Amino acid sequence: MSFWDLSDNTSAVDDVKKEYEVPGGNMDPIPNNSDCLAEITAAKWATKGEGSDQVRYVELRWDVEKPDAYAKRVVFHKLWVDDLDPSANSEDKAKTKRDKARRMLATIDANAGGKLAKSNDAPTDDGLALALVGTKAVIKVMVWEMADSRDPGNTMRGNWISAVKDKTSPTSEGEPMKPKANGAGAGGQPSNGGGWDDLGDNIPFFMEWRA
Repeated sequence: MSFWDLSDNTSAVDDVKKEYEVPGGNMDPIPNNSDCLAEITAAKWATKGEGSDQVRYVELRWDVEKPDAYAKRVVFHKLWVDDLDPSANSEDKAKTKRDKARRMLATIDANAGGKLAKSNDAPTDDGLALALVGTKAVIKVMVWEMADSRDPGNTMRGNWISAVKDKTSPTSEGEPMKPKANGAGAGGQPSNGGGWDDLGDNIPFFMEWRA
């Protein structure tokens, strides 16, 4: 069995192109639907949970370069490419999420030269870093928004990545979202119409400012 195998018996690296779009903080996030040129400055495995319940996922750090308005912003990208995401509503949804994450990682790898795809084994931390760090691509940055359970009445907002494109693709500034009165859609889902749960956690991708 290959690391890149998908649940439909195909492979994430079959006919991979350099563009992939996912189907379906304490500061203002990068505006919704922004296309940003960014560089991967860190790539590693990260874990959640402890003991027999510990699961792992790939975490990438994207440092934004353009548009100038968002330069030096950082978006953290969580990809459940190995273990199933325990926050998924069902095993089938978790497997679908893993398939999408593997396709996304394969696309990022293709933009980096395709080093990871040459092996059927899961990459090591060193392998991820050697293959991906320094890679530039245009990422489509979206906004999630939900009620802050720790501070009732307030809203949590942040960024997630819905697409990865070749670094020569055009960049653009999106439109800031207007916060909703209750801070979220029905059931605490993101007010952008959904989508981030396909690849992430309850709070999937964090954004920060880097001096």
